[in-house]
Amino acid sequence: MQRAQDESAKLSVQQWIDQTPAWPDGTPVNAQPMTSMQTRIWALAAAGKFFEGMVVFMGGIALPLVAKEFAISKAQHGLVTAASLAGILVGASLLGGLSDRFGRRVMFIAEMALFTLFLIAVCLSPNFGFLVAALFGLGLALGCDYPTAHVMISETISSRIRGRQVLSAFGFQAIGALFGTGVGYLILANTESVQAWRWMYATGILPALVVLGLRFTIIETPHWLLARNRIDEAVRATLRLLSRAPAYPTRLSLHHEPIKTRDADRSGWAELFSPANRRATLLASVPWFLQDLGTYGIGIFTPVILTQTVGHTKEHATSVADIVQNDMIAARGAAMIDVLLLIGILFAILLADRLGRIPLQIAGFIGCAAGLAIAAMSSAFDGMTATIMIFGGFMLFNFATNVGPNAQTYLVAGEVFPVHVRAKGAGFAASFAKIGAVSTAFLFPILLADIGTEILLWGLVGTSILGAVVTYVLRIETAGRSLEEIETA
Repeated sequence: MQRAQDESAKLSVQQWIDQTPAWPDGTPVNAQPMTSMQTRIWALAAAGKFFEGMVVFMGGIALPLVAKEFAISKAQHGLVTAASLAGILVGASLLGGLSDRFGRRVMFIAEMALFTLFLIAVCLSPNFGFLVAALFGLGLALGCDYPTAHVMISETISSRIRGRQVLSAFGFQAIGALFGTGVGYLILANTESVQAWRWMYATGILPALVVLGLRFTIIETPHWLLARNRIDEAVRATLRLLSRAPAYPTRLSLHHEPIKTRDADRSGWAELFSPANRRATLLASVPWFLQDLGTYGIGIFTPVILTQTVGHTKEHATSVADIVQNDMIAARGAAMIDVLLLIGILFAILLADRLGRIPLQIAGFIGCAAGLAIAAMSSAFDGMTATIMIFGGFMLFNFATNVGPNAQTYLVAGEVFPVHVRAKGAGFAASFAKIGAVSTAFLFPILLADIGTEILLWGLVGTSILGAVVTYVLRIETAGRSLEEIETA
């Protein structure tokens, strides 16, 4: 095989990354294995999404025991589930946006340090107020990870496989959710202690420390370095990123038009709503907000809803043993349903670069509406029929949300903005989305008690349909296009 370009060629960062090997007659070879540095960056980004899924979805199982230990009210139930999501809301913009100024790598390390610190604090919480504050801190770190992990991958990977690599890392959120549910069930099966929820969270401390150490070993993204006019550092980072055996390239020149300092620093919030970026900001933010209303509401409270609608639980559980028994029944059902999150993300990984982000997002919203409608209609039946409809509806919802809006909104938000506001734009979109998640998490326990499951589910059917419409109206397709091409357009 021959090299796709001469090493003396002056190419952009993305052109160097996008090079593919070719046969002597010039025919491209489809295989494009990632370098060890690209693989390491991907794996460390995937770990962050794993921790998010584990912590957020474990909260639904931990909640009954937390409520028992601290004797909290229904409104305080909402504070526990909303605290980490509120932290994500603030952290995605406040901390995630800082990677546009201080660098992707710096914030990639800082967020994991914060996550580990606050995870330990959750496990040692002496009272309810301290627990809520620690969960909020966890959310700050996870929020920073939303834009930072995405741009770490997207700015270091080939355009041809960018979608599937970003989404395969994002898919570890589903694996984390399944892991958190499974760990919760195993711990409940082996103890009747009200302190069991602390051990659930403690399982993440050692892995978090390992990930923190490994994040020190990665490079800064060449795209960001060039945006700051740090050309020599960008060359060195690109060479490290593309280090392979046999070595190619061994030297390189980067095509770069110097950016004025004021333009490089032009990354304030107003820039997101400038005529050039307004449509991208709305596309990245509004559908994500609408899907988070359903994804987090259903995801966190699946154990609670199942406890109320299926299973042989004690209606007025007062002892720790009764609470643990009810929690185990709900956790077992939630684990069955959460498997569809993983299946959905696998389909998203396979299809995002082939079918495009927008078609999958629209189809996914429609599938979410259908699944929730089936679950809502179960109230007209009883017995096994109602159970099948609830499980089937939630399974369809989990599959559709992960093949569509839950995956595609995350992917699109990190692709549609120019490099100098890419993290801030993705962070703003994540923060705006988490307004929906926090509202749902806080209000769900209250609304479940006041208006019932059926009306609540029908409301989410409406928001899902609206998400499909908004996506179609604002559509910007990014599949198969390099970040530089998208930015120029």
